[in-house]
Amino acid sequence: MAAVDREAERRGLRPGMPLADARAVVPDVRIVPLDPDADRAMLDKLCAACERYTPWASVDPQGARPNKSSHAPIGDGAGLWLDVTGCTHLFGGEAALLADITARFTRAGFRTRAALAATPGAAWALARYGGTDQTKDLDRAPPGEERAILKALPVAALRLDADLVEGLDRMGLRLIGDLVHLARAPLARRYGRGVLDRIDQMFGDLEEPISPRHAPPVHVVRRVFAEPIGKVEDIELALAEMLPILSADLEQHGQGIRTLDYILHRVDSSREVVEVGTSRPVRDPAHLARLFHEKIAAVDPGFGVEVVVLAARTVAPLTPAQANLDANADIDSFEQTGAAQLVDRLSNRLGNGNVTRLTAVESHLPERACRERPAMTAKRNNVAWDEPDRRPQRPVKLLIQPLPIDAMASVPDGPPASFTWRKQKHRVVNAEGPERIAPEWWAHEGRPLSRDVRDYYRIEDEDGRRYWVYREGLFLPGFEPRWYLHGFFA
Repeated sequence: MAAVDREAERRGLRPGMPLADARAVVPDVRIVPLDPDADRAMLDKLCAACERYTPWASVDPQGARPNKSSHAPIGDGAGLWLDVTGCTHLFGGEAALLADITARFTRAGFRTRAALAATPGAAWALARYGGTDQTKDLDRAPPGEERAILKALPVAALRLDADLVEGLDRMGLRLIGDLVHLARAPLARRYGRGVLDRIDQMFGDLEEPISPRHAPPVHVVRRVFAEPIGKVEDIELALAEMLPILSADLEQHGQGIRTLDYILHRVDSSREVVEVGTSRPVRDPAHLARLFHEKIAAVDPGFGVEVVVLAARTVAPLTPAQANLDANADIDSFEQTGAAQLVDRLSNRLGNGNVTRLTAVESHLPERACRERPAMTAKRNNVAWDEPDRRPQRPVKLLIQPLPIDAMASVPDGPPASFTWRKQKHRVVNAEGPERIAPEWWAHEGRPLSRDVRDYYRIEDEDGRRYWVYREGLFLPGFEPRWYLHGFFA
């Protein structure tokens, strides 16, 4: 058995017992198959819930290592790391923070022990071995007494392998203090450098970094309420107070928001994330508040919201720009007008993939020269070699796929004198061209390049309608070029 609940433990069952022995002790024992994937998912969910205390939270899947010494750990299973540096005052101090964490997990049905110390190794040891007679159930090490308290813990609190703990126990080295007073060189030579590293990590002589569950955002504003709030108006009011603070922080760093999360932590330890995105870096509180307005109206506060966090998940450089005072000047209409804000509002309301923009693609073929992308993430003028002002005029309406037509030309390499499309004949009165376009050589396979060369013409029929047609292929022995209609001019 991998684990037992409180009732099974009370009736004499222990983790590691064979199933036959467990049935002999408790015939009606209920067996639930072990599901490591579900355990990992639950740990990840609990870790996300603990982000109400600090953004620097991660899962410690190691848990308490089994050992055969007389010093058994308080609890088995995996744990969570929380780096609460600079956060404890938001919850009334260290003792209040630990009490709140423990009470919250208890209400959720978990047996937990929380401990706070100056190093991850010390906190890990106190959380799992702090209930021994020597430490008197300490969950915090008072300043000046931490070293003495840790020395009274068993060597298993160093997160060593079970075989190594058993070997140290046979040598009479049962407490951490027994190892600290030994010469380091002989100890490392006999038991390996890992023992010394764990000791140094516990006492802060060797750094032990903790990787958070997700990379914590650099720009964060947090509010902890004395009493839970449950009205949407109060949630929006808190947001309105936090946005200018976040905007000022971003301005100092020359950054603008691309993705912003408003995280609501409820009293039942659940949370809801309201996310908005922008098409360009912004830090205007009024604009961001408008983006959040419709989404917050659909938020379910549950039994109340205790903590709110405003986190800039994605940022980009945003430097001050001088506006042009000439209203008739050629300015970037997208960036200088409210079009960008309109794109933001529509994208957040309808969905990022439902508001699109055409962006340039590195291809000479007209039907491949642009692509439809979400307006929030698409880059404008993203092809450096593309210079629209120097290109020949393009039609207002471009067909998705060119349509074949029957055309007649006065000379083989000349423009069409007439063409037939949809069984209707058009006589050409004016023509301009050709504009020769060839496909990319690196994407051309299987046939001669001369057969895919296009000669485009801008033509006008006798009714004044203007078309964009091209002849595909060169006049070569054994090959007849074909004509296509590709677009219409206004």
